[in-house]
Amino acid sequence: GSFMLVNTSGRFAGQKAHLLMPHLKENDTHCIDFHYYVSSKSGASPGTLNVYVKVNDGPIGNPVWNTSITATWNRAELAISTFWPNFYQVVFEVVTSGHSGYVAIDEVKVLGHPCTKTPHFLRLQSVEVNAGQFATFQCTANGGTDSADRLWLQGIYVRDAPLKDIKVFNARRFVALFSVVNATKRDAGNYRCMIRTEGGVGVSNYAELIVKEPPVPIAPPQLSSVGATYLWIQLNANSINGDGPIIQREVEYRTSSGSWYDLQPVDSTSYKIGHLDPDTEYEISVLLTRPGEGGTGSPGPALKTRTKCADPMRGPRRLEVVEIKSRQITICWEPFGYNVTRCHRYNLTVHYRYQAGGQEQVREEVSWDTESSHPQHTITNLSPYTNVSIKLVLMNPEGRKESQELVVQTDEDVPSAVPLESIQGSTFEEKIFLQWREPAQTYGVITLYEV
Repeated sequence: GSFMLVNTSGRFAGQKAHLLMPHLKENDTHCIDFHYYVSSKSGASPGTLNVYVKVNDGPIGNPVWNTSITATWNRAELAISTFWPNFYQVVFEVVTSGHSGYVAIDEVKVLGHPCTKTPHFLRLQSVEVNAGQFATFQCTANGGTDSADRLWLQGIYVRDAPLKDIKVFNARRFVALFSVVNATKRDAGNYRCMIRTEGGVGVSNYAELIVKEPPVPIAPPQLSSVGATYLWIQLNANSINGDGPIIQREVEYRTSSGSWYDLQPVDSTSYKIGHLDPDTEYEISVLLTRPGEGGTGSPGPALKTRTKCADPMRGPRRLEVVEIKSRQITICWEPFGYNVTRCHRYNLTVHYRYQAGGQEQVREEVSWDTESSHPQHTITNLSPYTNVSIKLVLMNPEGRKESQELVVQTDEDVPSAVPLESIQGSTFEEKIFLQWREPAQTYGVITLYEV
């Protein structure tokens, strides 16, 4: 066993002493056991004892274990799982604090059996992920753990990762999961599993985190042709940012307003997007995928385009009379929406015809009450006691559809006066006999003349 004694008296803070163990190749589980002592008469720590595990003569990395005051001899274990053909070296370091005292290491032994107080890790596998994903390292260990233990994923030149989850299978086996969240190229590098227990520290081999950038098209897709319910596009996705190879192409399209969205796999350079809504603006972009979980890049730049209007589905339905007066008629109909108009730009006109003065009059008026839940329209300036034929016409830029025709008779009204010049009287001894012409406008069936 090795021995090291550092007397910190008269040393200024920050001076270092090192004890280097010989290189070790571990073909099977073993344990390094040592005794240590950090003490001073004043009670102030004389320095820090750090332990490093350096692999394949690479960078020394961060300490795997440290302590700064003990006052008595203590024992610690190093459960190092760096497997053959890799080799490692344990380095003990004392960093002085400026206070007087002693730091000692004694009885450093390489034991041919597992540690008793510290779990041993199994081989840690390298992880390849695509940027922006969670890189999860699965650290499986032989041995037990409790809530007082500290577990972390230690990186060389890269940030450490905290414990995400731990699954304990039994007293002799557990798995600790560590996530490097939203991994970027900066997070790529070597990591190892660490556990600090009351009795020492467990260290795994280094495994590599490889981070690939998912591919993203540089340019938006191009539009080939437009219909009411379809769009033909060219994917235009040969130039990319990120890493290949590209194993899948998808077209993502969404309505510019609202939350509707769809994704279609595509196996050629052009694609027809069908079953779209007429007169609707869509944003279309291409997604590319490279191998591996989360290998789909973010959508490329979007093409914004609008489908054409479609012919209205049908004319307005259930045209009914609300009120009939002598000179006006109010009608209503079943409310309708975009699913009938198939266009956001449309108008609704009321067409009506009637006989007046021996001639047929034909009129039309625009109805503005189309958005209402109880739409209605009043036709005014009609003649009383007249048959009126009414229909609604729904029009958009692509076509027109009509409702069924409704025939309504206006109510009767007060007749006009009897023409004065038409009144003639014939006189007799005991009576006057009168006769006259009908009023110019009877406005209905005349039921009574009063003299």
